[in-house]
Amino acid sequence: MTRLEPIPPDELDADQRELYDAIASGPRAQGPQHFALTGEDGGLRGPFNAFLLSPALGSALQELGAAVRYRTEMSPRTREIAILTVAAHWDSAFEWSTHESIGRAAGLTDGELTALRAGVVPELEDQAERACAELAHAMVRGDVEESVWDAWAPLAGKARVFELTTLVGYYATLALQLRVFRVG
Repeated sequence: MTRLEPIPPDELDADQRELYDAIASGPRAQGPQHFALTGEDGGLRGPFNAFLLSPALGSALQELGAAVRYRTEMSPRTREIAILTVAAHWDSAFEWSTHESIGRAAGLTDGELTALRAGVVPELEDQAERACAELAHAMVRGDVEESVWDAWAPLAGKARVFELTTLVGYYATLALQLRVFRVG
């Protein structure tokens, strides 16, 4: 049972309304919609509803999330592999269900999705993609050991590793928030 019901748009104060509008009309609302940002009552779904509890912090998280999703050098496939790695590790149902459809749209196969769901790095032909998958897999387990770093970081490049650590940390934060507030 959820611990946080959707906050109706007509109950938002000015700061919450500004954040709501940034989410509901920002880059997540543009282009193909793989999941609904709002419910039938207009309330934000998933982690975005919780962002409204603290608009200053929620705005920072919303902006970070938009940067991670839309302004990195990672390909859509690489990004979704990393997000799904986090979702599987944290057993985050909301992250998994929303990003599985985005991952499929980015070209992830059933076999790749099955491997990711099982917490395994799938067989990937693209070496930069494989490097990011291996690094994300190590990151969700707590650290990147020297052997993993030496094998995969040069293929990914330091800038992409920085983006990847930011992505993994951001989605781990969301997974924790979703778990604490019991958002399914």
